[in-house]
Amino acid sequence: MKKLSVFIIFLLLLKFSLILCSLTEASCFWRTKHNEDYEGELWTDCGFVLTMDPSPIEDDFYSSIIDFRIPTRKYEFFLVLFFATDEINRNPYILPNMSIYFFFSSELCFDTSKVIEFVHSSRNSYLRFNYECGPSLCYTLLIGPSWTTSVKLTTYTMIPQIFFGPFHPIPSDNAPFPLVYQIAHNDACLPHAMVSLMLYFAWNWIGLVISDDDQGIQFLSDLRVEMQRNGICLAFVNMIPDDVQLYMARAVIYDNQIMTSSAKVAVIYGEMNSTLEVSFRRWAYLGVQRIWVTTSQWDVSTSKRDFCFDTFHGTVTFTHHHSKVSKFRSFMRTLNTSMYPVDISQMRTQWNYFNCSVSKSNYSSMNHCSFNTILEWLSQDKFDMVLSEEGYNLYNAVYAVAHTYHELILQQVESQQISELKGMFYDYHQMVSILKSRVFMNPVGELVDMNQRKKLCGDYDIYSTWNFPQGFGLKVKIGGYSSYFPQSQQLHISEDLEKAEAGASLQVPTSTCSMMCTPGFRKFHQEQTPDCCFDCAQCPENEISNETDMEHCVRCPDDQYSNAEHTHCHQRRVSFLAYEDPLGMTLACMSLCFSALTALVLGSFVKYNGTPIVKANNRTLSYILLVSIGFSFLCSLLFIGHPNIVTCILQQTTFGVFFTVAVSTVLAKTITVVLAFKLTTPGRRMRGMLVSGAPNFVIPICTLVQLVICATWLVTSPPFIATDLSEYGQIIIVCNKGSVIAFHFVLGYLGSLALGSFTVAFLARNLPERFNEAKFLTFSMLVFLSVWITFLPVYHSTKGKVMVAVEVFSILASSAGLLGCIFVPKCYLLLMRPD
Repeated sequence: MKKLSVFIIFLLLLKFSLILCSLTEASCFWRTKHNEDYEGELWTDCGFVLTMDPSPIEDDFYSSIIDFRIPTRKYEFFLVLFFATDEINRNPYILPNMSIYFFFSSELCFDTSKVIEFVHSSRNSYLRFNYECGPSLCYTLLIGPSWTTSVKLTTYTMIPQIFFGPFHPIPSDNAPFPLVYQIAHNDACLPHAMVSLMLYFAWNWIGLVISDDDQGIQFLSDLRVEMQRNGICLAFVNMIPDDVQLYMARAVIYDNQIMTSSAKVAVIYGEMNSTLEVSFRRWAYLGVQRIWVTTSQWDVSTSKRDFCFDTFHGTVTFTHHHSKVSKFRSFMRTLNTSMYPVDISQMRTQWNYFNCSVSKSNYSSMNHCSFNTILEWLSQDKFDMVLSEEGYNLYNAVYAVAHTYHELILQQVESQQISELKGMFYDYHQMVSILKSRVFMNPVGELVDMNQRKKLCGDYDIYSTWNFPQGFGLKVKIGGYSSYFPQSQQLHISEDLEKAEAGASLQVPTSTCSMMCTPGFRKFHQEQTPDCCFDCAQCPENEISNETDMEHCVRCPDDQYSNAEHTHCHQRRVSFLAYEDPLGMTLACMSLCFSALTALVLGSFVKYNGTPIVKANNRTLSYILLVSIGFSFLCSLLFIGHPNIVTCILQQTTFGVFFTVAVSTVLAKTITVVLAFKLTTPGRRMRGMLVSGAPNFVIPICTLVQLVICATWLVTSPPFIATDLSEYGQIIIVCNKGSVIAFHFVLGYLGSLALGSFTVAFLARNLPERFNEAKFLTFSMLVFLSVWITFLPVYHSTKGKVMVAVEVFSILASSAGLLGCIFVPKCYLLLMRPD
């Protein structure tokens, strides 16, 4: 009694707050601006007492018990009870020659406190609080659709009760509420179904509004697991307390949290007739526009603003799938108002909102935003009157009670307790035992199982509730979900909606914490931020991302490179100093031309070998020098063309050996000149050295040293073919030197010989000029040293075929320097001044 008094005081305070708030603050959350009927239903629920009579009921039975105006939201329940009881009473196979009917008091459908008060006043009448029925009939109470308010009846009544509202996990084990049975399907698959829809629309930043109770916390836990498994993040979690005073103290915080969040989609889960509904309607009044993903009891019209059909909006509800009760439409059309004193005409708009679905949607024709156009479109489409989820549950609940009564009577007859069907029951034990295990097929062909522990996940229909101006709402089925299909096929979306999306005639808002990273970028997560919040960083060089929101970039294969946008890998172009390249062709032509010129010079020297100018400068050394210079020109061809292992080995060795022969020959010629002009006294030892040809031994000795260096190079670390990927879009094929030290040893040795030759020739520059080639040898060595000293820094600052071209050019330039400085003056004398 103490709890009852507290509850009544609470309701009085609530009403007083409503009046006070309407007179003060204009934005007060109690001013929901709905019609009078609807405001009165905020804290109401319905309870119906179902029983049977051994004889048919009179036609005007309900006219005598319905003496008040039926609330809008409860209108469907009365019509379902009228229809279900009438259908059972007409069925000769269920309760033959008997009637099932319901009755109630006006107090049972307006205020929970009055429901409890009604129960108290009925202790000594037809509601018994023990398990004995006595001589009267056993009753069954149908309660719903709100669990919170309906379950209060269970505290005061000890008769079987069937809850026809949405599935509630608390009484599933029947421990705290042993006489309460649920008719709805289990909602264990609801979190996965919602997450599947989020994945379809690519929503990964979701808000959550739940009631702060065991049911809400359990849903939060299940939903969070599914979201984390699929990479979806919670932007905020609003846990609305049931206590009104606590809610009012935190209302501004909840408002700011949802209004400032970037999440465009919010899941709302909990019961109507609670502070959660108050908060929901407050946000609608404040103009909070979100896509609400929720369950069937929340498919309410909350908006009166204008809107366009090309935007996906409103409320997305998950409703347990059930077949259409086709006879219900005929029943509504032929409703006898003398038997059922109700006037449905005034409820058409509300009925269309709560209980109609469009059979076919035509998105292409819904391209205007005016309310008149909407009504015109609605008038041209066909509407089928279908039951809501709670209405269908109530329909099954009536049949569950009827089948239970029928089974009770059959058992009485079989046990010979009665001689004829009277429908008199003496205790509830037998009735409860049959009711909780009742399994039957309803008239539309669906199996109904009352066993709480065996309830499995049901299929879902997904509806989008479009909130038209003037508060008119329309439910359109956009898809469905079945947990029994393979995971990739569990969610299916209407073809009309997919076509509208594909044709860009329907824009589905995005709900993401961060803008998606386009191809060419990867996600970059910052510390202490959710996984769905990230920045985008461009992929590094030679890495790509060809999908949106990639965590890591993928490196291109070695033979490919990334484009400038880092979205695709392209085949690299093989690069080397080819004969087809202008540079390669030019160098090859220069090599051949200089080789031919060297051959002509050699031919001239051979032809005029008896002339004093040829004989005076040691014909043999001149021949050796010309041959080595000719081969030096030709060895440059080894650097041009596609490299292979043979050319890579021959490039440096032939270059080093032939240049060693050439430079050592120059050294021998320089020594010969010095010795020839220093022999002023006959018979001296120097004359013997000159006559014996000792300077000629310089060539094989110096060449042998170079051969040893090259052999050591080839044995320890020979050159090999290598690829260089540093150039964008190219694979540079080069000959790697192998041992860089050996390569520089070869060049250093050549430089030492050239420096020695230059020094000796420089010291002999002032000797008599007739037939003296000391000055020409000095200039040739000066050109040689200049070329190779310049070569080193340029060579190391380039790469690829340019580097190869620099080396080829150095070979040609140094060889041409030897040929030009030493032999051009002599050829001029031989050919132009033979006298």
